[in-house]
Amino acid sequence: MINRNIIAWIVLAIGLAALALPGKAAQPTTIDLSGETVGAEPKALVPVVGIWRIENDNGKKVLTVDGRQWKEGQSSAGIADKARALYGERYAEFLDRVQAYAYFPYAVVPDVENFTGGEITVRFEGLSGRIDQGAGILFNLKPTGDYMTIRANCLENNLVLWKFEKGKRSSVKWVRNTPTATKQWHELKVQINGSRVEGYLDGKLYLEDTLAQPVSGRIGLWSKADSHMYFADYTVKPAD
Repeated sequence: MINRNIIAWIVLAIGLAALALPGKAAQPTTIDLSGETVGAEPKALVPVVGIWRIENDNGKKVLTVDGRQWKEGQSSAGIADKARALYGERYAEFLDRVQAYAYFPYAVVPDVENFTGGEITVRFEGLSGRIDQGAGILFNLKPTGDYMTIRANCLENNLVLWKFEKGKRSSVKWVRNTPTATKQWHELKVQINGSRVEGYLDGKLYLEDTLAQPVSGRIGLWSKADSHMYFADYTVKPAD
């Protein structure tokens, strides 16, 4: 008959061994545009403000925000149905804020309901825009329409963390001298750990900030005014 003390030690040893094993790392997910239709709105993201469509760039499908046709106050086609799909019964509240922010085109990833930490990266290229050539990663999007974004700008060569709250836009952190040449591809990354935010451009850490509250909400892409931009390889890696 096996001694109970021996059994207890075996159970304890198994438990300690399990704790010593590395946890399963969260796998990154890249939005696949290969099955999208050139010339049509994307299916992998939900355009909320502005004109977003799929285009072909040297044989690769990319997502375009086309500010050349931009008009102030212009939300995306079928916005009410899109808002209802994203936020259900709270869609009306969301719509009110969308109209307030219609100067800033953005599209939402529908399959990520609540991003609380990890990394989001995207590649972008500025094609044209006299007012702006802005490329941003949107996060912390609430049913109220409040959100945050970290954005690069090919005309200004800066990296800015913005917040949009209760109908007002304000900068949280502003970093200058971040080389972002137009008509060249760049990589933008935001890394979030609770309330800690880090912003990277082309692999270099430029921006660091600690928010008042931890991040929690939907994510997507962001732009501004007459920006005509390409986006590709939007990748989400949730925290472990």
